[in-house]
Amino acid sequence: MHYSTAFSDALLAIACLACALALGKQRSRTAEDQRPRLFCMQIGFALPMAAAMAGALRFGLVPDLRELHEWLSRASSLLGFPLLGLAALSLGRKWHWSGPTWGRLLMGLCAFFELFRQMNLLDEYSQGLQIGSLLLVLYSGILQWPERFPVLLASAVAGLFVFAGLVIGTEGVIGPLLRIDLFHALLAVAYPLLAWLLMRLADQESPAKAL
Repeated sequence: MHYSTAFSDALLAIACLACALALGKQRSRTAEDQRPRLFCMQIGFALPMAAAMAGALRFGLVPDLRELHEWLSRASSLLGFPLLGLAALSLGRKWHWSGPTWGRLLMGLCAFFELFRQMNLLDEYSQGLQIGSLLLVLYSGILQWPERFPVLLASAVAGLFVFAGLVIGTEGVIGPLLRIDLFHALLAVAYPLLAWLLMRLADQESPAKAL
């Protein structure tokens, strides 16, 4: 049992749950034709929440949940985070995509996942997808210039994810702390900042023609 990791996973799960609930409140007061995007954004936060909950149980109580935890973590990386990147792009560009369009994007992500799995290139695909999603988030903030706050938010989100993934990682220790615990702690900050950015962009969005 790794109780510190169970705790850090639980912290991440709570952070993502708060994001999903905040989006749910926003969705309830949003026009019907704008709800598919918010629903996909909720999926984007629900998947890392589920993965973190499974991790908390795996490291704290039920070690047999390893396979489920790894599957949910992969789904979060290959489906959840790209959905958030696409949502950031549509909000930053003020593109209003219809429900069927979001459905096609969702199915496309699933299809590419299976394609690259069959090609044994899943790790490379995952890395490229993560980088692309972060660039979309950063781009959505830059589009708001000369308003500085969205740029700062987007930069903070991208910086935290990059620092967590490339500098901290999930293997080994830093002094008395496990790297994976620091990784979870950084994501527990990054995800709420991302939710804040997306909701701010949604509040600023003007009506646009559905694609």
